[in-house]
This record gives sequence, structure tokens and C-alpha cells, in this order.
Amino acid sequence: MKNSVSRFLIRWFVCGLGLWVAAALLGDGINYDRRLGVIIVSGLILALMNAIIKPIVIILSLPAILFSLGLFMIVINGLMVMLVSKLYAPLHVTNFGAAMLAGMVIGLVNYLVTTIMEER
Repeated sequence: MKNSVSRFLIRWFVCGLGLWVAAALLGDGINYDRRLGVIIVSGLILALMNAIIKPIVIILSLPAILFSLGLFMIVINGLMVMLVSKLYAPLHVTNFGAAMLAGMVIGLVNYLVTTIMEER
């Protein structure tokens, strides 16, 4: 149980860190009013959505993922970021393009943190 809780906490941290980096890189694309609490809550919502809703969406869109050789995952990641923006009003994503770029940044941050954690 402790292992799954610690893994979720790491995912929560990575999602929040990814949103923060994406907001810094995209400028006006993502607005969180420079409040740390918004990033923390948004990271929690995104981590929960990635754990519960994203696997269902991936299974339902498996033909599109296979046809695009996995590039449709960028659209799915953008959809998750956009849904978080709709569910939690203090996080504002201007358009779906910004959400897709944020999804790519979050994926990159997740990859880097996972690589660092596996080396330990």
C-alpha cells in the first residue's frame, strides 16, 4: 500500500511540476495567477484524471493511436489538460493547442523524473 501511495504522490508532484514548467514556457497559454495553490490542486486533479480517466480514453481511442503510430497520445494528453482547466476554474488554458503543448511538456517532465528515479 505504501508503494502505491508514494507512486501517486510522485505522479502528483510530476503533474504539478509539469504544469508549472508548461505555464512558464507557454506564457499566456496557461494562466494560474502565479499562485502555488492553483498548481498543487491542478496537479492533483491531473494526476487523478491520468490514473482513472486516461486509461479508458486510451482504450477507446486505440485504433487512432495505432493508426497515428502513437502521435494521437499528444491529443489525449492535451484533452486531459483541457479537462482539468474546465473542472478547476483558477487554471485557465486559452485553447486546445496550448493544452496539447502543455501535455507534451508534462510528458517530457514525467519522462525525465521517471528516468532519474529509476537510476536510484
